[in-house]
Amino acid sequence: MNSYRKLVSSKGSAKVDSDENDLESGIERLLDQLQQEFHRLRSSLRAKQEHASLLDDFREFDRTRLDLEEGADSSDQALLREHATINRSTGQVDTVISQAQATLGTLVFQRSTFGGINSKLTNVSSRLPTVNHILSSIKRKKSMDTIILSLVASVCTFLIFIYWLTK
Repeated sequence: MNSYRKLVSSKGSAKVDSDENDLESGIERLLDQLQQEFHRLRSSLRAKQEHASLLDDFREFDRTRLDLEEGADSSDQALLREHATINRSTGQVDTVISQAQATLGTLVFQRSTFGGINSKLTNVSSRLPTVNHILSSIKRKKSMDTIILSLVASVCTFLIFIYWLTK
């Protein structure tokens, strides 16, 4: 917020065009900072919710153990306990499914973020030939490393196979 106020207060001291560009870049930086803070707080909230959920599950387990130790001989009581256990298990399965869906949402978001980074790198590499040359060198090195690693793995597999046949 302070950077936004500084930009607004400095607006009268410079040219209008440069001020608008400074204001836009300041707003973009502020937006980036707020988005990072939001993501950090959201992940912290999720972690605290998972922690609370684990504590609730433990308390339910402890209550079930006490119920079993009391040991009512009635078959009705046994059926009620079994029904309660099934309900708790269903609730836990629902919790796991919701956590998996939240994880899927996070992974989809990360995929879109990485896709955006890839498109930005492509844009920069097309504008700056030196960066394009560096990126192509990195790709060549990576493919060469992959080829060397696969050859080493193939030779090792072949030698193990020969050793196994001679034994």
